[in-house]
Amino acid sequence: MANLLDSVGQTQEAIHAYERLLERQPDIVVAQFNLARLCKSDKRYAEALAAYEAAIRLDIADVEEVYSNMGVLYSEMHDADRAREMYDRALEIAPEYVPALFNLGGHFEEADEARQAVEVYNRILSIDNGHWESLNRLAYAQKITNEHQEFIDRLESAIEDETEDKVAREGLYFALGKAFDDREQYDKASAAYVAANELGKRRVGPYDQSRTERAFGQLIEMFDADWVKQMATASTAAPIFICGMFRSGSTLLEQMLAAHRLVAAGGELDILPWLIRRDLAPYLQGAKVASQEQLQRVADEYIARVRELIPGCPNITDKRPDNILHLGLIKALFPTMKVIHTKRKLLDNCLSIYFQQLGSAASYAAEMENIAHYYEQQDRLMLHWRTCFDTSIFVVDYEELVESPEPVLRRLLEFLGLEWDAGVLDFQKSRGLVKTASLWQVRQGLYQGSMGRWRNYEPLVRAVQKKYPSDEKPP
Repeated sequence: MANLLDSVGQTQEAIHAYERLLERQPDIVVAQFNLARLCKSDKRYAEALAAYEAAIRLDIADVEEVYSNMGVLYSEMHDADRAREMYDRALEIAPEYVPALFNLGGHFEEADEARQAVEVYNRILSIDNGHWESLNRLAYAQKITNEHQEFIDRLESAIEDETEDKVAREGLYFALGKAFDDREQYDKASAAYVAANELGKRRVGPYDQSRTERAFGQLIEMFDADWVKQMATASTAAPIFICGMFRSGSTLLEQMLAAHRLVAAGGELDILPWLIRRDLAPYLQGAKVASQEQLQRVADEYIARVRELIPGCPNITDKRPDNILHLGLIKALFPTMKVIHTKRKLLDNCLSIYFQQLGSAASYAAEMENIAHYYEQQDRLMLHWRTCFDTSIFVVDYEELVESPEPVLRRLLEFLGLEWDAGVLDFQKSRGLVKTASLWQVRQGLYQGSMGRWRNYEPLVRAVQKKYPSDEKPP
């Protein structure tokens, strides 16, 4: 019954079924393991850990998998030290257990320990020379130079050999594009990125511009100023939401803010989308029929779960870019919330997205013109949010932030009600983990090499440039 409920997406009911089973027969080790997995997906972290520990006490086979999974769980809980401890335990038991090694490599990347990450990925490839994910990560964990020709050759051979797994081939093309970009071989990088995105279009399916425009129009119609005012909860919490287009500088900004003594980086938290799926589905209809009391419960649980993950800090940032879609709901949930909208010039933003292997939700990402169209729709939506609650929104221009960080950050901290802290200008000394695709760019600090980058790739951006010749935001 638990497996059946899980297969149809009824996670909480599946958990209850496992709990009833384990009340009668607590020594069924596979049930403990499966319960842990489901509790993790339902963000019941303490219960997930307890079930994993029970599975270990019951001498579960392949215990290294349990420790590796616990490491991932601790990482999701923002406990880097315990995550590392779990990966080390797994590898003490099974030194060549590739999933734990790969998780450890990711941990090193997030912790800005590039040399160790490279060593781990090379170790994986010595165990399994077909582990394309590790080959892919090697392209991002280091600067590729002319001394890395052997690595380039290996990437190209892997692409030729990988004919069955299209997702793997797509990822390898993206890695090859990054490698050529590092070496300033822009024609070759362009060819690799085009090949990657051709595969990406087949994976995610077509992007429908008309459908996207209707969806944004429905958000604008549903969440107007009257609805926001009418449905506002009594919550006094003031979370900080950083949102905007992917690759618009939000990770950089969050890391700068997190260097302030009163701010902690939450990263791309999935708590709000998860609560929306659980309590307000189908969205938007669920929000339309929700009561103020229901929204109050959503607001309270969001705050409780964020504080569970990151206790002890009065200001926590939620840097999930697509929260821009939910700002009307967010304003009703948290009337005193603050929004930071990150903006980047159109051509550089489009190009940077085109260079990333994003999930199926970003179906626009594999075509330059579609990225520009989605950029335009986000601008349209943000203009609506500003008409509804302008004083809650602060716009950070990426180019201005990089060129003149102090005045931008001074104004931003004043907007947030925080005193000036010079540490935000020296954010690279912070040892916090960075958990986004931008992690290595952020580690480079404030550099202007990413501004005007599109000039190296004029053929790729030509159609967008023709439509928006000023390289500014769409009207």
